[in-house]
Amino acid sequence: MGALSSLLKKEVIQFRRNAFLPKLVVALPVMLIAVLPWAISMEVRSIGVSVVDNDLSPESRSLTEKVEFSPYFIYKGSEASYGDALKKVEDGSSDIILEIPSGYGKALRLGEKPQVMIDANSVNGNKGTLGAAYLNSIVSSAGAPVTGEKISEVFLYNPRNNYKMFMIPAMMAMVMVILCGVLPALNIVSEKESGTIEQINVTPVKKWQFILAKMLPYWIIGLLVFTLCLLLARLLYGMKPVGSIALLYLLAALVALVFSGMGLIVSNYSQNIVQAMFVIWFILVCMLLLSGLFTPVESMPGWARTLTGFIPMKYFMESMRGVYLRGASVGAIAKDLAALLGFALAFSAWAVASYRKRS
Repeated sequence: MGALSSLLKKEVIQFRRNAFLPKLVVALPVMLIAVLPWAISMEVRSIGVSVVDNDLSPESRSLTEKVEFSPYFIYKGSEASYGDALKKVEDGSSDIILEIPSGYGKALRLGEKPQVMIDANSVNGNKGTLGAAYLNSIVSSAGAPVTGEKISEVFLYNPRNNYKMFMIPAMMAMVMVILCGVLPALNIVSEKESGTIEQINVTPVKKWQFILAKMLPYWIIGLLVFTLCLLLARLLYGMKPVGSIALLYLLAALVALVFSGMGLIVSNYSQNIVQAMFVIWFILVCMLLLSGLFTPVESMPGWARTLTGFIPMKYFMESMRGVYLRGASVGAIAKDLAALLGFALAFSAWAVASYRKRS
């Protein structure tokens, strides 16, 4: 253990002497947690809507009021004709036209489902598509009381439908992946470039001791950064985990082990820092896209859903959101824990095996 402690001491000294890494470890979680949830929010609000009411019935006025008081829309007033409403879209003051046909109220009273017209400006595709979807939901719910039903949406684990609540756990996962994946990927290869790796190769240090000494600092850094993320989420957004804190730290420790092992594997096979950077970023970007961070796994095509089974970040993302937002227990995320543990053991063994010690 004397050799291991000496190697760990060397890693700590190298980290402290580095002018950039300690600042990165603090700045990255602050940037991702404090800024990105605002910048990459998928919510679309302030959508201008013009209404053309050809019915002028109590039911059509009720529908207009639902649109007017919706938090997603800005009511731009009622127009006498579709042409007048279209002029507002063309001059940019409105984004969507809702045209209510004559006979709308009578059809509702007869238990029918009248059709209304929703025209969205497609210049901003995302705003138009989501705005039309929001408006369609309002129109559908407006006709429900006539048939004796009442449609009400309740977001069980996110009552206010706050998009940031879904993004914060994902941002924590991204911080862990970047710090525990990229930094180890640059570690061994930087020693190759500086020549210090040759001095270690001629010592009696065992391969597993060398790799473990490289991994341990990043596990500690990962857990410290994870703690900082939890504090930022609490201070900035008032979010605290619904589930067990200990379970969250177990997930963080496993994912730190997974990606530090992966980073060291890349470092072992790379000949220079540029090569290591390209490879690790290629791997991480693919994992981020297939993890469910930006696109739900259920909405991916079949071949992509199959690939997600080999993405460790997908299991971490699902279990993090489950514990953080729903209070999931160990039993509920047992499969995710088993998958992460399997990846951790496999990558750690591969990191030790791929290190070529010539002595």
